[in-house]
Amino acid sequence: MTARPGHTSEEIEKAIDEELAAFRKDGPTPAELERAQNGVETRTIQGLQRLGGFGGIADRLNEYNHYLGTPDYLQQDLARYRNATVASIRAFAQEQLKPSARVVVYGIPGKPDLGPDVPTPKTQVKGKNKGGEAVNAEAPWRANPPQAGPTPQLNLPVPEIFKLDNGLTVVYNHRPGLPVVAVDLVFNTGSGANPVDKPGLASFTANMLQQGTAKRNATQIADEAALLGTTLFSSANMDGSSVGTSALSKNVSGALDLVADIVLHPTFPPDEVERRRAARLAAIANDRGEPNVVVSRTGVAALFGPRHPFGYDNTGTEESNKAMSREDMMNFWRTNYVPNNAALVVAGNISKDDLKALANEKFGSWSAGEAARPQIGSPETTKARIVIVDRPGAQQTMVRLLQLGVGRATPDYAALEVMNSELGGLFSSRINLNLREEHGYTYGASSQFVYRRSQGYFAAGGGIRTDATAPAVTEIFKEIRRMVDTPMTAAELALAKDSQSRSLPGMLKPAVRPPGPSRKYFCTILRRIITRSCPGGSPP
Repeated sequence: MTARPGHTSEEIEKAIDEELAAFRKDGPTPAELERAQNGVETRTIQGLQRLGGFGGIADRLNEYNHYLGTPDYLQQDLARYRNATVASIRAFAQEQLKPSARVVVYGIPGKPDLGPDVPTPKTQVKGKNKGGEAVNAEAPWRANPPQAGPTPQLNLPVPEIFKLDNGLTVVYNHRPGLPVVAVDLVFNTGSGANPVDKPGLASFTANMLQQGTAKRNATQIADEAALLGTTLFSSANMDGSSVGTSALSKNVSGALDLVADIVLHPTFPPDEVERRRAARLAAIANDRGEPNVVVSRTGVAALFGPRHPFGYDNTGTEESNKAMSREDMMNFWRTNYVPNNAALVVAGNISKDDLKALANEKFGSWSAGEAARPQIGSPETTKARIVIVDRPGAQQTMVRLLQLGVGRATPDYAALEVMNSELGGLFSSRINLNLREEHGYTYGASSQFVYRRSQGYFAAGGGIRTDATAPAVTEIFKEIRRMVDTPMTAAELALAKDSQSRSLPGMLKPAVRPPGPSRKYFCTILRRIITRSCPGGSPP
């Protein structure tokens, strides 16, 4: 747990101790147990939509085979959770979660002592290993690695599209097999529509949707979602806002009911507005200690200027979050959360007829409106060419080189992506090989184009050893100039093209957002195809 400003680690530890003591005494309630069981089953089945990755088919088969000697253990595994009882969990907590069987670690403010800087090691020529025992002993069968099979035919999904009478567009892709359905209700208005004096309004509005409706309070919304084995998400980016969920097919009606309720009937309860405001202000304060966030926010502010919505990240500023009112959020919702400004994107194991019936049942009464069409002005880039945020004692420098770019509709999109793969998009790119492999300035450096519906930008950089900041910047400029002056070789071009085309099937895997807070999975098929980016490392 992380304390908000004004609270102490001791308070948090005391609160956690009280909850653990109550859990050891009484265990979970039957409703809590049912929610947990449903969540485990949903996450497990959702994971089976992926071939690789943590929780995917290969990972799960390997785990079962490695630890249990049989890859065919899925049904028994799920049965372990279904057979759990309040009594068995309480007994486990009493035996394993004892106060005497733990370590409590405090992370407290202060100047860190990380010891002296480690000098950059000299580049060594790699030679044959002399001595030592091989991890994998030589064996005759290793001499002939398996050959790749024929390249499989790529069959891209072609969604069906239909509209409801109120103008809501429904994008549908039938995915038979696993009983899972993913839902994303996407709106065509995001942070780009924020008033200049209210950065963060679209994000704050989206965050508030789950905090109470005419029928449910925030706790009831969360509890019902958990009982269905899923979670809801609601967020905004620069070009749009989205609300959605994913659930087992048997629970999709209940999940859509929750989505419809928070979108059509939010009440923006005043006490919840203040609670979310406090949480957002705490997050902004915490981000001041995150160099990657600081350099991103400072960079876009310098590039676009203070009177442009792209000059801020989605959260906004401390001042704007303090000033925004409940009425501001309600007005943004009334204006922009209308069916003819939205698309309901659904992929999974549900028939078209069933989806039509559910869409009309849940969203048919939604009244159309006239969404705002923001007129985004021109950027006001600072005349300064170097912007420094001084952090005395920092062990590394976060570097960003930024340049105004193009929108997503540019006809040069494919060419730019192929070029950037070689420049800084791949691990084997010129920038990364130069700064990491050749000079040892960084653990990793990269570049990317950030596309928006209107103007985007180009960014390059990474976390650089403090003493190597200046030469690292020089080398990045050198590689950018070399990309202009020196044509890519045939091998480089082929690799860059293949990295783009062959990654496309992986981008079209099911857009499941597993329950839990991990942002790195929060990308839908639609948004990834449009922006080629994903939160958790992407720019604001």
